Amino acid sequence: MAARTSDSSRWTSKRQFLHGKPSTPTEVSINYISCSPPKETQSKGTILLIHGFPQTSYQFRHVITPLADAGYLVIAPDYRGAGESSRPRDGYDKFTMAADLHTLITSHLNIKDKIHIIGHDIGGMVAHAFAAKFPDATASVAWGECPLPGTSIYDQYVKDSAHGGLWHFVFHWQLDIPEMLTQGKERQYLKSFYDRLTQHPSAISATDVDHYAELFAQPGAMRAGFDLYRAFHQDSEDNANLVKEQGKSKVPCCALWGELSFMIEIAEEQARDMYEEVTLAKVEGTGHWCAEENPESYVKEVLGWVGKH
Repeated sequence: MAARTSDSSRWTSKRQFLHGKPSTPTEVSINYISCSPPKETQSKGTILLIHGFPQTSYQFRHVITPLADAGYLVIAPDYRGAGESSRPRDGYDKFTMAADLHTLITSHLNIKDKIHIIGHDIGGMVAHAFAAKFPDATASVAWGECPLPGTSIYDQYVKDSAHGGLWHFVFHWQLDIPEMLTQGKERQYLKSFYDRLTQHPSAISATDVDHYAELFAQPGAMRAGFDLYRAFHQDSEDNANLVKEQGKSKVPCCALWGELSFMIEIAEEQARDMYEEVTLAKVEGTGHWCAEENPESYVKEVLGWVGKH
């Protein structure tokens, strides 16, 4: 496996209030990591990394600094409901979550140039929503490791897979039951996903699992995670309606997947439902947790993609 680095010496972390009433269920505040390129390196733009479930921005710990070393300002937020961000009671449809990040980037970080969006798993759905809703702010988008609601194969794929790889979609859609059954067992539940979907069991260590489990054991954290899935029906409508109204997106799109992912057969086909231009990229030797299983290959694929746009 590739050598890893978690050098965080240039990272800064901040929690940015966006809107709502502070310290209430309406508060939306986004915690994010930022890492600037070295002073002697020419700036090439901004990369926004959007994590998935059940993870946080911590999933990018091995790739943030290498991407910044290549000349990019790297922003890695915890999206609403995850990690150290606030956990409002609603707004888990992906268009709303994308709007959170657009506000963070444009209004609070004052980044006016187009940025590169990279999304994984649920973060892939948010990345698509960002590119679809804010094309004028998007230089390129790379997303994967998720069946995208609103595509022609989404419903059939989820239905066919409900008994196997995607059984948790149906489970998470249920109201209250997932929260009840996982309370006090967050670590065991999360670890089952990390173990089952990896090609490299050591990629997410016991210490890493402890880190994720501690965050998801916070009050309301698992509920927020399940609400991401409960919004899929709205996401399907939003994605399908937007492409009907405006046509396929002209934003350059990369389908970025683990080479050995169990879902890779749908990667390029579903992206072509939504984009005029699609490129398929595979992170070498990895399953679902690409950035942790082979960070060197992940960085190579991301830099190869954004460098063209």
